[in-house]
Amino acid sequence: MNSITINKSMEMKREYDIIVCGGGVAGAAAAVTAASKGQSVLLIEKSNILGGLATLGLINLFVPMCNGRGKQIIFGLCDKWARLSAEYGYDTIPKEWKNGEPKEPTEIRYVQRYSPYIFALQLTEEITASGAELLFDCIACDPVMEGNVCKGVITESKSGTEYYGCRMLIDVTGDCDVLRRGGVPTVAGKNFYTYIAKLITLETCAKAVEKNDISCAFGSVTGGNINLFGDNQPADIPCWSGLTAEEVTDYLVTNQHAMLENLKKTDRKSREIAQFPLMPQLRTTCRIAGDYSLKIEDAYKHFDDSIGAINDFEHRDHLFEVPLRTITRKDYPNMLTAGRSASGIGYGWDLLRVIPVSVITGQAAAEASILAIKDGVGVSDVNIKKLQAQLEADNIMIHFPDEYIPEDRTVIIHGKNAAEIPGGHM
Repeated sequence: MNSITINKSMEMKREYDIIVCGGGVAGAAAAVTAASKGQSVLLIEKSNILGGLATLGLINLFVPMCNGRGKQIIFGLCDKWARLSAEYGYDTIPKEWKNGEPKEPTEIRYVQRYSPYIFALQLTEEITASGAELLFDCIACDPVMEGNVCKGVITESKSGTEYYGCRMLIDVTGDCDVLRRGGVPTVAGKNFYTYIAKLITLETCAKAVEKNDISCAFGSVTGGNINLFGDNQPADIPCWSGLTAEEVTDYLVTNQHAMLENLKKTDRKSREIAQFPLMPQLRTTCRIAGDYSLKIEDAYKHFDDSIGAINDFEHRDHLFEVPLRTITRKDYPNMLTAGRSASGIGYGWDLLRVIPVSVITGQAAAEASILAIKDGVGVSDVNIKKLQAQLEADNIMIHFPDEYIPEDRTVIIHGKNAAEIPGGHM
């Protein structure tokens, strides 16, 4: 039998104002924001803990949330969660930032490396406290489309195949899985040879005891160890898009073989893998082909439809604003995204995919959805002033102050003048 035809008829199990597909930090931010504002919300997560790459993927770092000169740029839920993660897990917030923005300029950046699994538990607490409904071990498979309007989503879980209806759908799977299957135009990315697990050794354990700090117990072991710029990517190893089962498997097998070879070179009695990535550490698989794409040339620009000011996590001074258009498509009025599937080009995509910005865009996606429902318009057509006012009430900086712009606006990315990079991006 070379082909089969499957026909199923099912009743809607329940309808929600907003369905959020994906429980990474962007999805958690969207669900918490929407539910706390009185919307009925369903958050669908395929694994058994929340946080996505920030927990399951062991990318457990709130990257710099300041401009590198002592001025905080990222606020909102991200600031709350960064500090929350330091309450019951290990705390690496620099002393200069313990009590908020420093009174004096400093080049010490506001970062927080946290316990991924404890933070995952805290996210579950945040979700349940908000009133959002949560489905673990459940896959959002396909959207139910009526033209370009999403009417709901088909799920697969222990309960079987089910249908949940919605008025708005936010795809924060990280890979635009639901948007792609609904016909929304997307752009595939590429992922370098990178894979990392947390290692403990006798030496790191001794250091943790000496410092009385459990965070010192963790080292790392890698498969591939190529940086985010792709330096020294092996010529015989292609970049992965991560959009097929075969590519994901090849990425994992290639990296796990390499990790084992690296472990074989060490003393088996002196080390052990303490935490293993429970999802592929692919960071730029697929993004929405948004109404606008953020790029390096947008440094220091103000956007009328900004949903949040952000800073460059790798370089000082660089400031950007994220337009609403990076998470929407005007021709799909009730579907949008956030987090690492927001629309960016080259390094602009890297700026959008990190934890702090993912939280901001998750909040913005929720607030835009709420406003679209309330006013009966497509999410691209919401009153931007109303949206920005609500985001400011959520403690998000909409426009960075011009006084933070340096005299020299030259944008240097990984040692290269952005103006000299072909196409203005990497």
